[in-house]
Amino acid sequence: MSPKPLMLVVACALVDIDNRVLVTKRPPNKPMAGMWEFPGGKMEAGETPEQAIIRELEEELGIKTFPTCLAPLNFASHEYPNFHILMPLFICRKWEGILQARENQELNWVKPTELNFLEMPAADKPLVYSLIDIL
Repeated sequence: MSPKPLMLVVACALVDIDNRVLVTKRPPNKPMAGMWEFPGGKMEAGETPEQAIIRELEEELGIKTFPTCLAPLNFASHEYPNFHILMPLFICRKWEGILQARENQELNWVKPTELNFLEMPAADKPLVYSLIDIL
């Protein structure tokens, strides 16, 4: 059996002043459509995880943040049928700009414990417990 390709992606738990976490709903045209996830995406060649999440937040949500505003929280390692995903999760409480759904996705602020009741990709689900513990 040949090894599955490794996909490096980054995710971010944006946390507001009320300790709610932003989740985005995958649009109908993407795999795992309709599932809620933490904002983020694939790393590009030559990017650090911090550079990738800063770029993804700007592309997806129209906000700007900085490496000093990102704190690594946890990571997911999950095997999907066609690839294996490795995904660090950052937490961020400070950014500039107004959140916008730039990729036709729904946005929702939820309390950490409410994350347990959302349909989420298998790689995202284990990261919920880290957020509940610290928030």
